[in-house]
Amino acid sequence: MNQVRPNSLLPMGFALIAVALLAVIYYAPIWWVSLTAPNYPPEAFPDGVRIHFHFNGVFNGCKKVEKAEIREDEALDCVHEMDTINHYVGMYPIAAGGVVERALSPFLVSMLGVMVLGFACRHTRLRQILLTLGFGAIIAWMSLTFFGKDGLKYQSQGYVEALITSMDQAAGEKDQEIEIGGGIVERLRAELAKSEGQAAGTKAAGGESSQSKANLIQSLRITFDKDQERKGDNAMAWNGSNNQVMLWHYDKSLGRYFNNRAEIDPMVAGMGLAFKVVFFGIIGAMLLLIYGAGKTGGLFYWLLIIVPAALPVFFIIEYAAWLWWYGHSMNAMGAFTVKPFMPTVFGQGKVAQFATHSYPYWGFGLILLLSLVTATLGILRRKELRRGQAE
Repeated sequence: MNQVRPNSLLPMGFALIAVALLAVIYYAPIWWVSLTAPNYPPEAFPDGVRIHFHFNGVFNGCKKVEKAEIREDEALDCVHEMDTINHYVGMYPIAAGGVVERALSPFLVSMLGVMVLGFACRHTRLRQILLTLGFGAIIAWMSLTFFGKDGLKYQSQGYVEALITSMDQAAGEKDQEIEIGGGIVERLRAELAKSEGQAAGTKAAGGESSQSKANLIQSLRITFDKDQERKGDNAMAWNGSNNQVMLWHYDKSLGRYFNNRAEIDPMVAGMGLAFKVVFFGIIGAMLLLIYGAGKTGGLFYWLLIIVPAALPVFFIIEYAAWLWWYGHSMNAMGAFTVKPFMPTVFGQGKVAQFATHSYPYWGFGLILLLSLVTATLGILRRKELRRGQAE
């Protein structure tokens, strides 16, 4: 074996930087979208009706307005507001998009991190061991989360919060009152008042209460159980798996405004099939990468770094594809009829009286930086291979 040169440690240094970037990117807002219109004056809506896209969900982008003439106890939830606006033309709620991707996001990001570390590893056998251990841990984590009892607790807190938030909508409030005796959030707050009073977490500096996720999951369970009560013989028992909650939540999201079972049931069944295909496809890809990584310089070896480096491209393709779906899957039960259209991916557009704005946010800048770091790592390894420093 050739003697290791000092600069051969550089690839691993860049790999560690890439992994750190991935950890930050997962929690960062990647893209933002806003709607502006005359009935949303800038004095009250300085950024319009704004939402932020993260890997694990869509979150409120509106800030609390503090002015002498405007009094707000809390910021308007613009995820709800945008859903309300969109449903008039027959568009499904935001939570109906990217269902599988959001649920699998922590595992996919972790997989990219393992791939980068494996690529930076110079020794073939050590690389395969690293990939086997890393991918094995991710597969176990995924399996427990999606198919294990109470597996939802292994998901990220942001993902669970996004599920809760998307269900608290003013639209369909009468239906909610019939089904569960009041608005969802009001009902959940009443149900959880005692437990939250006894074990209320206080926010530690820089972190959430350790009870927060448990309370959120309990909120989902209460809503799930109330929803199942009216189904009679078709009711399901709560098992708390991410797979069960994901498909139930998708069903509820589709029926939030347009509860047409003839359309919804096939869509839910299709999403369940798509999830299984993607889930086992990821496992197959991991096994293939472990096997292919045994040959340094081979196709599968280079895929270990090409895929993370191409993350900006994958994100934009995914984002554009779901926008196309929203604009071409409008329900006929909408109050207004609009021809199928492609929402604005980047820049400013217009739909009816609304101006739409869609731009990358600082998280996408980190993704571009990740692409630069991983590309640099790839160049360094290519130079090493040409010099014959790797096995």
